[in-house]
Amino acid sequence: MEKPKFKTVQEVVAAGEGLPERYLHAPTGDGEVQPLNAAVPEMDIPAIDLNLLLSSSEEGREELSKLHSALSTWGVVQVMNHGITEAFLDKIYKLTKEFFALPTEEKQKCAREIGSIQGYGNDMILWDDQVLDWIDRLYITTYPEDQRQLKFWPQVPTGFRETLHEYTMKQRIVIEQFFKAMARSLELEDNSFLDMYGESATMDTRFNMYPPCPRPDKVIGVKPHADGSAFTLLLPDKDVEGLQFQKDGKWYKAPIVPDTILINVGDQMEIMSNGIYKSPVHRVVTNREKERISVATFCIPGADKEIQPVDELVSEARPRLYKTVKKYVELYFKYYQQGRRPIEAALI
Repeated sequence: MEKPKFKTVQEVVAAGEGLPERYLHAPTGDGEVQPLNAAVPEMDIPAIDLNLLLSSSEEGREELSKLHSALSTWGVVQVMNHGITEAFLDKIYKLTKEFFALPTEEKQKCAREIGSIQGYGNDMILWDDQVLDWIDRLYITTYPEDQRQLKFWPQVPTGFRETLHEYTMKQRIVIEQFFKAMARSLELEDNSFLDMYGESATMDTRFNMYPPCPRPDKVIGVKPHADGSAFTLLLPDKDVEGLQFQKDGKWYKAPIVPDTILINVGDQMEIMSNGIYKSPVHRVVTNREKERISVATFCIPGADKEIQPVDELVSEARPRLYKTVKKYVELYFKYYQQGRRPIEAALI
């Protein structure tokens, strides 16, 4: 059951009453003494040309091989030539900043309701001792159109709704191309993953705001987690770092590459690929001086769809690793707040 809501982070900052203990991470007993904002190396991930991925040229084959290598080691790529102009992406950033800069009363018109994920505010508090993330967010189901709840779609700033609709339609093209490219990179039929993803798949877009934080060594923007999606499209902040991915037990920061969309594999794609493509654990650290924004879109298979390893990726040499799962995301949020990985429940 959800506990009563807490103030948003922007309200905590505005009140000027110092940092509530609810946000402070106690050191874990396993020898982790690194402050949360310790310097970490940069990930070595390629920028992949989405146009080339679907071309049958030699360069296209090379690009597919780069994709395969990145998704099987890191589970993350930067995608360029994705067909969305830099000017349009800038508009998304600008509207996100403008929304979070609005007076509290205006933002509260889209407030999240108890027991629901959608809307403005902070994430659900499920336990009395849950450590809170230093983030305010606006979470909206954007597709299919008949599942939109427009009461959560801001009317201010002007143009927000229209731009989000347009962005959703542009992303749909990228999603389809990326699914086909992943299938090709594993020598499967183009629609192998798309068919399992389904016609009734949903897109949820989450606008994130991380205000400057007085204790970036002790407070986290988003706890370590892997995504419950098939994959996630992310527009990270263009100036402020914060997103980090874990590989072999170590943290690495994501590079900022202008005009690219960062795509990371989610748990459901890891299952579909029978563990070849990895759903990486990632987190967001905070910054003392600067606010940070980002916009993530989660691509979630239809609730009616059974998600399982594609038959062609199961063999004697590589036995099936995962059970068939359904409605995976419902399981997901409960596990996230406990710091556990729901994919463990899907392992055979």
